[in-house]
Amino acid sequence: MNKKIVITGSTGMVGGIVLELCLQSSEISEVIALVRRSTPKAHPKYKEVIVEDFLHYDPYIHLFKGVDIVFYCLGVYTGAVPAEEFRKINVDYPLTLAKTIHSQSPNSTFCLLSGQGADNTEKSKMQFARDKGAIENELIALNFKSFYSFRPGYIYPTTKRKEPNLFYKISRLLYPVIKLLGSSMSITDQQLAATIFTVGMNGYSKSIIENKDMIDLNNKR
Repeated sequence: MNKKIVITGSTGMVGGIVLELCLQSSEISEVIALVRRSTPKAHPKYKEVIVEDFLHYDPYIHLFKGVDIVFYCLGVYTGAVPAEEFRKINVDYPLTLAKTIHSQSPNSTFCLLSGQGADNTEKSKMQFARDKGAIENELIALNFKSFYSFRPGYIYPTTKRKEPNLFYKISRLLYPVIKLLGSSMSITDQQLAATIFTVGMNGYSKSIIENKDMIDLNNKR
């Protein structure tokens, strides 16, 4: 197979692992990474595209013909930006890219890194839940060949990093306890990335994939 992949968030914790899985796969011939800034990444399959505005893809639309899978791993932590910016990054950005790619490759598969608690009624008091539910609804309505939304709980970073806020610092310390609370509560970055990649490549029986589903999938590998 010679699959063509588009990925966002490839410099992030989960997206970076998904990118490496793509580059290692013999089924994938081309990986287009949409990034804000250039990186040192080099690989025969890898094409890096610097995007100035994630709400305007006209200069790059020719790249989106024949896309097989989109791995959308771009996002922002709650509290990191004002509410309006948070919604733009988590709803407007992915929707703009999805519409553009759908116009060129309607038979592609779109994989969205969402989050636990995403509310498809869009009535939650929490912005995170409303916005994640909103983008899931929008992407479902586009009718891609396949759409998958991944809703992880706490994502444990297997490689040491500077934690983005106090919540993540505490969660990392408490991970052994969180893990004991069951398969609905947490997942490692490696497990999450492997699930996103595997489902994107092979499909799954559900469109909305919860943390427990992802743990079960990893246990079966």
